[in-house]
This record gives sequence, C-alpha cells and structure tokens, in this order.
Amino acid sequence: MERLEATSELQSRLSSLSFSSFPGITSKQCDNRPPDRLQNTDLSNHSNPSPTHPGMDEAQKDPDQLSQGNEEAPAESALGEGAKECSSAGSFQLSAEIKAEMPPLKPPSTWTSAALKELKAKLRTEKDSMVTVYRGDIMTVHVPTVPEAKKVCWEFATDGYDIGFGIYFDWTPVTSRSITVHISESSDDEDEEEELEGPVSNGDVEKGSKSQTNSNLAEILPVYRQDSHLSVYGGSHDFPGDGTYLLKFDNSYSLWRNKTLYYRVYYSA
Repeated sequence: MERLEATSELQSRLSSLSFSSFPGITSKQCDNRPPDRLQNTDLSNHSNPSPTHPGMDEAQKDPDQLSQGNEEAPAESALGEGAKECSSAGSFQLSAEIKAEMPPLKPPSTWTSAALKELKAKLRTEKDSMVTVYRGDIMTVHVPTVPEAKKVCWEFATDGYDIGFGIYFDWTPVTSRSITVHISESSDDEDEEEELEGPVSNGDVEKGSKSQTNSNLAEILPVYRQDSHLSVYGGSHDFPGDGTYLLKFDNSYSLWRNKTLYYRVYYSA
C-alpha cells in the first residue's frame, strides 16, 4: 500500500511541471512548421520562373525555327561570294570595254635597202643617232604622236650582228611631245617600267614577242631578230589616234656581244 501511494504522488508532481521549470528552454513554438515548408517546395505551384541567360530563351524556341535560321546563314555566305564574283566580273568587263573602244591597228609599211654604208655615214654625224645597245639590254624609243604629222617613220642598221626590233602603241593620253629613250637590263624591268597589269613572258626573239597584257598597249609589230647588219631596215605607220609609239631594239638574247646601232626616227605628213 505504501508503494502505491508513493507512485501516485510522483505522477501528480510530474503532471504539475511545465517547460518554464527547466532553464534555457522556452515554451515559444516555431511558426514555420515542417509540413508547411514541404508544401511550399512544390515547384509545380510556382508561376515565377527563375532568371535564365538570354540564350536559354532561344534554345526553347521551336526546332523548326532554329533549322530555318541555320539554313539562312549559308545563304548569306553564298550571297557574299556572289557579290565578289560580280565585282571581279565587272572589272573584267570594264577592261574588255576599254579594249573594245580601241580601233584595230593597221600593219606597218616596211622595207629594206642595200644603202647600208650611206646610212651609217650620214647618221654618224647626227647627235644621238649612233648608240651602243649592251648585251642583255633593251632600248625603247618613246615617240608620241603630234598634231602636225600623220605618221611616224624609222630607219636603222647595225655593225656586224643582228638585233631584235618591234613596235607597240600605247593608248594612254599623251602628256609630253618629247621623244625619249629608255634602257632596261631585261624585258621584265621594261614591263615594270611601263606599268603592265600582269606578268609578261619575255618570249623568244627568234619567234617574235608575245602580246602584252597592258590594257592600253597594242602590238603593231612583234619583236623579231633582224639582219640589220646586212641591210637597212625601215618603215612607217599612220597614227591610229592620240598615243605613244614604243620602238624596241632588243639585245636581251645576247650574252656576250654589244651591238652598235644606227637609227633615226622622224615624223611625216
């Protein structure tokens, strides 16, 4: 009986205790209960999406739209290539038009004479009519057209050996009426001096020079080796228009021999 009374007394004391009876523990309850937090973590109930990179929006577009965009890029590249082709074609067409505007050149009138000694004796007394064309060199005589004349004439001869000779016409507008002489060590240097548009092969003087690529330069007589040590070579050509004649005396093929040249160039009405 005493044991039962002690047990009932202990239970009555425990039931009378509260949270305030223990230091450091309060009776305040948490407002955010775990069940509430679990309900709020349901992502399907949220309408505000998290911020994303702008590129992510494009990735979410219709796949058909993306495929169309990818197809348009090569089209733009092809358009750029087409523009380049049109540009190059336009420049080629412009060059062709310039050449089409040039009237065809008539062949020159040429002749030979046996009066070799007489011509040499006469030209020895004239200034700058007897010159030396050194081995490997080309001498070009630039003769502009003049309004007082209608044709250009030439005569030349050499001592002992032959020399190459040819005539070209430059349609570039004349800025000076003076006859000038230019010496070059090779035909490549000559082509650079004349500002040709592309590379030019030296050609074979035995077979005649090849046509030039300068759009303003026309060939009248290709460069051939002439037996000017045996006969006087001469000729004339009517002015095709305003421009400059280029008379070439070519010794580029010679490795050892310099050539003594007697020549004269003059106008005729």
